[in-house]
Formats: sequence, C-alpha cells, structure tokens
Amino acid sequence: MLPTILDLTSLRAAYEAGQTPLDVVETIIVRRAASEDPAIFITPTPDEALRAEARALMERAPEPNSLPLWGVPFAVKDNIDVEGLPTTAACPAFAYDPESDATVIARLRAAGAIVIGKTNLDQFATGLNGTRSPHGAPRSVFDRNYVSGGSSSGSAVAVASGLASFALGTDTAGSGRVPAAFNNLVGIKPTPGLVPNVGVVPACRSVDVVTVFAATVGDGVAIRKVMEGYDAADPFSRKAVPSSLPAAGLRVGVLDGAEREFFGNSDVEALYDAAIDRARALGATIVAFDYAPFRQAAELLYNGPWVAERLAAVKDFLATNAADFDPTVRTIIEGAKAYDAVAAFEGRYKLEALRQKTGKEWEKADILMLPTSPTTYTVEEMMADPIGKNGQFGRYTNFANLLDCAAIAVPAGFDANGHLPAGVTLVGPAFTDDALAPFADAMHRAARAGMGKDREAALPEASRVLPPADDFIPIVVVGAHLTDMPLNHELTRTGGYRLKTGRTDGSYRLFALQGTVPPKPGLVRDPGFAGNGIEIEVWALPPTAFARFVQNIPAPLGVGKITLSDGSCLTGFLCEGHAVAGGREITEFGGWRNYISATGPAA
Repeated sequence: MLPTILDLTSLRAAYEAGQTPLDVVETIIVRRAASEDPAIFITPTPDEALRAEARALMERAPEPNSLPLWGVPFAVKDNIDVEGLPTTAACPAFAYDPESDATVIARLRAAGAIVIGKTNLDQFATGLNGTRSPHGAPRSVFDRNYVSGGSSSGSAVAVASGLASFALGTDTAGSGRVPAAFNNLVGIKPTPGLVPNVGVVPACRSVDVVTVFAATVGDGVAIRKVMEGYDAADPFSRKAVPSSLPAAGLRVGVLDGAEREFFGNSDVEALYDAAIDRARALGATIVAFDYAPFRQAAELLYNGPWVAERLAAVKDFLATNAADFDPTVRTIIEGAKAYDAVAAFEGRYKLEALRQKTGKEWEKADILMLPTSPTTYTVEEMMADPIGKNGQFGRYTNFANLLDCAAIAVPAGFDANGHLPAGVTLVGPAFTDDALAPFADAMHRAARAGMGKDREAALPEASRVLPPADDFIPIVVVGAHLTDMPLNHELTRTGGYRLKTGRTDGSYRLFALQGTVPPKPGLVRDPGFAGNGIEIEVWALPPTAFARFVQNIPAPLGVGKITLSDGSCLTGFLCEGHAVAGGREITEFGGWRNYISATGPAA
C-alpha cells in the first residue's frame, strides 16, 4: 500500500519491501483514472506504454533501487520534449513530435525515472496562475475554486495529489515556485544555466530555468543533481561554480514595512511573519533590507523589453496562427511589438543599474526570505482580471532569474481557517543551490505543514538535508559500519554523519570474510565483472577522526578509491584480493545488509 504522497523515501522503502515499478505504475494508472481534476494532463502516457516502460526498467536494472531514481514516476510540463509524446506548450496547433528527449529527460530516464505524462500549463509558459490553457485550469488540491498557480500548473497538482513522485516545470518569472506555494510543495529553482534547456520550448530563452516540484527539499535537490551539468548544445548552459553560505549566523533578509505588500491578504502576511519567527528560532539573524531595487528589476520582465523574448520564441507561429493563441497570452506576446532594439539596450542598462543597487542590499544579508506569492485568487476572480491579478503573484518572484539567483520555495503553513496554504522562498546568489538546501529543509520541517495534500504527513528523516561541512571527509562503508550495524558507532561517536546511500558501479564483488569479529565483508573490484553494484553508505568524518579511523582499520581491509553508480569516485573500504580466496562470495545479495538479513548475524 503506497502512501498518498509518493516521496522518494517511501517509494524506495516500498521497493525494498518487495513492490516493483510495475506495481507502482498500476497504482498510478488507478489514481490517474480516479482523479477529480481533468485538467492536470495534456497527454498522459498510455497505460500500456507505462507498463512497458516499467518492465523495460526491471530488465535493464533488476536490483531494486539500483539506480538513483529507480522506478520513480514523474510528470513533465508540456513545454519539455519527451520522445514518444507530443510537445504542445498548451497550444494544439503548435504541437510536434520530438525526435529525442530533452537533455533533462534523458538524464532522468537513465537514472531510472519513469515518465507518466505531459502536464498542463499556461500556454507557452506565459502566466503564473494556471488558467490560460485550452485544456482547462488545474485547481488547487485544497479547494477546486482556487487557481493552482502557473505556468507549471499540472506539474504541481500531479505531485501534490499523489500522481507522481516529482514533476518538472519551468520558471521564467516564478512558474516553478508559485504553484509549489499554492499546493503545499517544495519548488527547486536552480541558478540559471545550472540545468540545461536543450529540448525545452523557450519562453524567455536567456532566463528560463527547468525546475522541480517535490515533496521535500531533499527529494528536490537529489533530482536536480541528476539533471544538472553543462551541455554545450545549450548556449546559456554554464559550468557550476558552487558558492557557500555561512555555517553559523546566517543573515536572512526580510521585507521591511515600506515594501510589504500582500494585497489585503492578512493570512499570507501572518504566515510570512511566522516564518520569520521560525527562521530566527533556527539560529538565523533577521535583517531588514530594501526590496525596491529587486521589485523594479522584477517589473522589467513583463513591463520591459524582455517580453520581446517571448515573441522571439514564437514569432513565426504567431504570424500564421494568431487565432490559436489564448487571448491573454496573445495580448502579452503581441505587446512585445512596442519594443525595438533601442528599448532592449535601454532595458539592459536599467537592469545593470538595478543590479548595482541590489548589490548594496546583498551586503546586508546572506540570503533573502520572501513570500512566494503575496496572495491567491479563485479561478473566477483570476478570469475577471487575468493580467492584473497574475501580476500580483509575481511581485516577489520575477526578479530571481534576471538577477541570476538560486531559489527554493517551501511550504509555510495554512491560513487561519486551515484552508489554503502559503509559502516562502529562500533566495541566494548564483550557485548557492546546495548551500541553500539545509536551511530551506529546516524551514519546511519547522512549518509542520506536511507534503502536498497530505498536510499531516511527517517529513521522512532520510530526506533531511544536513548542513555542509567543508572540512569533513567522505568515506564509503559497505559492511559492519553501515547504519544500525555493530560498528556504526565508530562513525557516529566521532561527530560523523551520513551523507547518502547508494551503490557501487557494476565492477565490484562482495565476499563474507572468514574469522572476523564482528562479521565483516570484503569489497573487491573486478574490472571485467558486470554486476548490479553493491549497497553502500557515504559518511562524512571530521579530519582528525578520519585519520584515526583509517589508522585503525585492520588487515586485510584498507582504503582506496571506489567508483559509485552515479560516476563519483570516493575513498572507501576495500579488501586485499588474497583475503577473499577462502571466503564466500555474496555479490548476489546486493549488499551486506541483505546478506545478514538472509543468513543471520552469525554468518
């Protein structure tokens, strides 16, 4: 029995307990058919194709959880190419059949994830509310009268309603964050250029970002890490230069009185104030900053020459198919005709001047914490004022990509009636994506808002994002030092902590060593061997503890470099080849934990 929300921890536990990807897609098929929101998907993956993809994965990688996203079902915003499914950008006349997956889709599928369908969006990703589609308006999972947020509307609702473990969106003005807030989800918006856009229908090509909707920050970060990486086919792709944040005394910038605007929504304002209190309780130093230059930069995205990028993306199609556009989307895109090359340069000059002003504000704070959206509206209210009310949603999001920021949106709780959720977004300078995650995760956990529509759900401990420790040294363990094994205390008592679980690549064999107390395995690399990998954990130790630990490792064990299934190479336990000559090979168990479980601790 799968939980309502398909977070990665729960799904992996289900697979460890014997369920299969085929079982999971059958659950998805049933849930999808029973959904009360007919506007989530534009093109669902057909049932038989879903089953076929699950079977193909099980043939390719039969060992449960042997790939980073083994059997994880995900949905894709329908402006991202998925081979075998049409790309429409919510405009049927624009539809085409892609010849290949977008780069991000190819990477996710290689990691074992399964596409369950293409989701609805504000047409051509132009909007933050989710009502600008000929396929209908997906609704908030908490009240069908309210908008889902956009433009990544269907993607957010798919995750929040339990149809997918995660979903991809895109974010130009806030489309990967606003729907997360309206549906009690995490929204991961990478630094522009960190995740490649090859195979993505552009909105504003120079600032578009592929985003992740997930149940927890830990899930979202893990998924982003699979997608990220330089791709020369994307002219805006960049090689990451990770940036750190202070380990202690984090300065969190919050809105001052002059720049606070919630458009009369006192519930969202109260939730923002409560989030500030939580940040302070978590040890942050709260500082007021002047949002005005950020707001002025935000205004350029829709009230400046950047709207001409939207026209550039679809100008040929608009010239022949203007009648096929949503009326509001057409009004916005045709408004770009008012801007010429001079206006484009003037807009760029203004942005750079504002960047200088925001730089002064960044001297006050390490990160910013803003309301993800200052308010929300019913579908009826939105349709009555589609441009004005949509603009309110982007007040605190539109600047982030123009100013080259990383951002993570997290739930902040529910209004006074326990009716609708709101969220806050943590914003950092370029390439603070990883550094933002521990504080964002702590804020989500402190809010106690659950995950998606399951507002009572407890966030899994396994998905917790721990603060980075730059001087800690990682080590791979495979046997008696694993969590809950007899020697694990040698890691924990020295201040070590578990970074992640995973597997080696397929070139390793595992043996049960003879005469060791407590029982221990020996890991040996065999370059000619093509297995499914061995279960491992990666722990981080303080430098002095690492030195003592390595010094005390008894022969025939030692340390060397171990290649993991994700391609990384880390220091870990290896065994001298001669020592396994008389031992029992236990590679078939996939790891020491499985072997002990099957044979008992005395084995």
